[in-house]
Amino acid sequence: MENVRIVIGLVLIALGMFVYLTATFGLFRFHYVLNRMHAAALGDTLGILFVLLGLMVLVGWNFHTLRLGLIICFLWLASPVSSHLLAKAEFVTFKHIKTECEVVEK
Repeated sequence: MENVRIVIGLVLIALGMFVYLTATFGLFRFHYVLNRMHAAALGDTLGILFVLLGLMVLVGWNFHTLRLGLIICFLWLASPVSSHLLAKAEFVTFKHIKTECEVVEK
């Protein structure tokens, strides 16, 4: 039973590292900053979930698991908000935004 827990934990960590790798590929693949931020934000949020879940499985159910769960909750709330604020700042400050991407005005 112990070996199964270790394998599940390592698979989750490897899955998180794969998500980070694909997000890094997106950072180099896309040309515009908002596209890069989108790839990084999605990869960051999903990758940290898998890595910390893998660590939770490896550690077992104790106080450290609770702390890792709270870190997951904080990052899942903070990462999208910070990405949104950075994208809004880019949109407001960049003068030639309409030449770089499609802007829908309301």
